[in-house]
Amino acid sequence: MPSARSARVQERRHARNAPLRSRAKTLVNRARKLAEEDGGPPARAAAAEAVSALDRAAKKGAIHSNNASRRKSRLMKLINRSDAE
Repeated sequence: MPSARSARVQERRHARNAPLRSRAKTLVNRARKLAEEDGGPPARAAAAEAVSALDRAAKKGAIHSNNASRRKSRLMKLINRSDAE
């Protein structure tokens, strides 16, 4: 069982990081959905917003920078594939 102090710190950290992670995940899912439906400019705009949210979350330490890079790479591959079709 964690000490009371480390539990408080963990709670504060969670409160600071959770919204950043959640927003990034939401925007990535929105961009994926748009890419799978029709692609085009709306999907590209949503992807740009998602990339920005991932970068912000990585900068603040909510997710690891490699994790953000991996997600951005996968998202852009999907967007580029949907544009090519």
